[in-house]
Amino acid sequence: MFDTDDFWYKTFEKTVDHVSPVDTEASVQDSLVIFINVEKEDEAQRDRVVKKAVENISWLARKTNRKKVVLHSFAHLSESKSSITFAEAVFKSIMDALCAKGLETSMTPFGYFLEFTIHVRGESLAKVWKSI
Repeated sequence: MFDTDDFWYKTFEKTVDHVSPVDTEASVQDSLVIFINVEKEDEAQRDRVVKKAVENISWLARKTNRKKVVLHSFAHLSESKSSITFAEAVFKSIMDALCAKGLETSMTPFGYFLEFTIHVRGESLAKVWKSI
């Protein structure tokens, strides 16, 4: 999880066949950018994983006084990967729960490699790693 001044991304290459074609570029300022990998083991504990992810992200948002969150699928965080449809459902659930808590939450295009730049703040809480 990163507390950022600026996060810019642009779709580069589609990696999942069933997702809709997207050609987009966006920049988000003063937000938390959350790199997430949904693992195979998570499939047996979906509700717990979603709840813990939302708790951790909400905690960091309070600590850093952030109101914006960007979720980014980053399957390179582990060798273990859930099914694509499961990961998509988990991302949607996390996004919905964060929005319900009043956080302006968006997600980078799922199923795409992205070009991106990220300006992460220097404080110790600007770089937080959690394993759920």
